[in-house]
Amino acid sequence: MRFISATEAKQTFGTVINQAQREPITIQKKNRDVAVIMSIEDYQRITKSNIQDFQQFRANIGHRAVKKGLTEDKLQELLQDD
Repeated sequence: MRFISATEAKQTFGTVINQAQREPITIQKKNRDVAVIMSIEDYQRITKSNIQDFQQFRANIGHRAVKKGLTEDKLQELLQDD
């Protein structure tokens, strides 16, 4: 991953976009990471991976809840506003 200043990113934005097709670029402001520019392919891969991870997490939690006796009725009771 390459690191550049926000000033450099502003001054060479076209070049930064081109470089981001090869590797993510971290933008720093006052020596603090503030943004990342990456290819759309990398972004879509990460997003898809996160969705799959969340769906698996959700399924695991659901199975654990059922094993411990949680039913739809009990869930509705717990979620009711009193």
